[in-house]
Amino acid sequence: MTSYTPAQVTEKTGFTIDTLRYYERIGLLHHVGRTAGGRRVFTDQDVEFLQLLRCLRYTGMPVAEMLRFVELLRSGEATRDERVEVLREHERRVAAQISRLQEHQDHIRFKIRLYSGAEELAAAPA
Repeated sequence: MTSYTPAQVTEKTGFTIDTLRYYERIGLLHHVGRTAGGRRVFTDQDVEFLQLLRCLRYTGMPVAEMLRFVELLRSGEATRDERVEVLREHERRVAAQISRLQEHQDHIRFKIRLYSGAEELAAAPA
């Protein structure tokens, strides 16, 4: 099994060391290994789990909801349906966010065309 230092994990996941400590303190990270000297040692499984957490954070899932999801995950197979529903609800929010961003991007592209002289001023939306 491969092990990683906190510095290596920050490179692999994009989290800062402070964030790793915070996630461990609030319970998002569970049972991070330690060396005899007390330094954190992460496994491939830890890195994979952190990449899931990164995905959830980057897509706007609040930390409280991440904690709920992690608690369900740790509760085992009996919570599978609940976990799927948490992810489905989050996916719906992400899809809505993407849709809103697409609308904004379309508006920006229109303004670029307008300001570049490619569109008639009369056709400009407010």
